[in-house]
Parts: sequence; structure tokens; C-alpha cells
Amino acid sequence: MAWDHNLDLEETRRLLDQRRPRRVGIVGQPPRAVIAELNSRAIEILDLDAMLVREDIEATVTILPRVYCAILRTVVLNALHLDLEAIVIDTGPGKCDSARYVATILKEQLTIPVLTTVNLDRESCGYPYCRAELDLIEKFQAITEGVKIARPPAAPPAPCHPTAGFWGVPPRDFSILAPFPATTHVYGWTRCLENKTPTDLDLEMQINPAVPMVFFAQSFCAKTALARHLARQHPHALCLDIDLHTTSSAKAKVQAFLELSGVAP
Repeated sequence: MAWDHNLDLEETRRLLDQRRPRRVGIVGQPPRAVIAELNSRAIEILDLDAMLVREDIEATVTILPRVYCAILRTVVLNALHLDLEAIVIDTGPGKCDSARYVATILKEQLTIPVLTTVNLDRESCGYPYCRAELDLIEKFQAITEGVKIARPPAAPPAPCHPTAGFWGVPPRDFSILAPFPATTHVYGWTRCLENKTPTDLDLEMQINPAVPMVFFAQSFCAKTALARHLARQHPHALCLDIDLHTTSSAKAKVQAFLELSGVAP
């Protein structure tokens, strides 16, 4: 049976009317209509996928196993330590089954409401930051900040000619992005994220065989399978996964790959 998008919006409005929260955490990319509703009420939105608290990740081991997606462990860490009044989680195919399980657990662990949504949005909002000439860390910061706003950027940056590519999800530790040149184009689920269509598999699978590409996923993420599959199809690829933190070895691999590919930083 097709999912009724109106159900998510109705549940969101009911929650907001009853609780009147001023600070809401989100996980993944809830539907645009839900984000628009939060925006219209001037509610502060915190992206729980990002590292927002300086707390030991080991605090999550009583809730999630250590061998688990670092992003979702970070979600739990944020949920335990931030002063939130509600959480909205995308548990649809644009996120993952693990997010659905984490939502189920958080509903039992927390005293605040945890609302699950399914984002099946297909209206393209574009992905100008993915193609812009900009420091790659700044590029990812702009893209991930964009999940808090329903509308696309009013003054998007112009596209540049790519010299390298980064395919994958936003990493937990952005320092893995430091070796890339500003002319790196971003592909994979991050491009879907900026486009606000997290379930668009066709867009996620787009690659550019003309430039050297790093295919990335967090360790223990199901997307590592797709990363390896697409990397095998690419003529000049490096496939990489990291867990909680970027190691010096991982950064050296990226640096060496780009240098051997003739890509200037």
C-alpha cells in the first residue's frame, strides 16, 4: 500500500499543537512538508546526525552495540544529552532500517515524543552545492545545514568544472574531506540529501567516470555494498569506509589517491 504523506503532516501538527515544542531534533531528512511546518512555527531544529555534544560515545553502549553505524550512535548520544522537546526521525527507505530500530528504542528510552516519518518526496530541489567550487568541508556543512529548511537556497552557487568526485553519505567526521580540492563534485546520497529526495536511487547511483572518485560510507552501513559495487564500475576509484573518527591512515589513503591521480588540492 502506498504511503500517505498527509499522515506524517497530520501527526506532526498534532504533536506541535499539543506539546508546542520550541526545540526539535531531526534524524535523516523528514518530508519537506514536515520541515516546512517546523519552519513556519519558528521551531529551532537540531540535526541529530551531526556531532553536537562533547560526550563519550561509549555512553551509548547500553542502548546500541559498539559495532553499529557511527551516525546512529551519534544520534543516540545527542538524544541523551541535548535539551530537546521532541524528535522527528525519517524511517523510510531514504534513511535505513537501522534508523527505524533506533526510533523504536528511543521511544522507550526517552520521556519526550519521538515521531517517525517516511520521506518519499520526489520533487527535485536541485543540488548546487554539490557542484560548486567551494572547500569540501564548507560544502558539506552547507548541505547538512540545508536539511533544517524546507526551501532550496535562494541564491545558489554556480557550478564548476569537476576535477574529483566524492560519492557517499555525509561522514560523521568531516576531516576526511580536508584533502579534496574545492573543485570536487559530490555524488551519492549526499546529492539526494541536498536535492531533498533521499529515496531517489537513480540519482544516488550517478557517477562521473571522467574524474577520480572516492566512494565512501560509514563502517557497518548497508551503503558500503553500493559503494563497492559502483567503485568496481568506475575506471579510477577508491572505496573507503571509516567508523567513528578519521584515522591518519584513511586520510593518507585519500591524499595519496588524489596525488597519484594528478589532482591538485
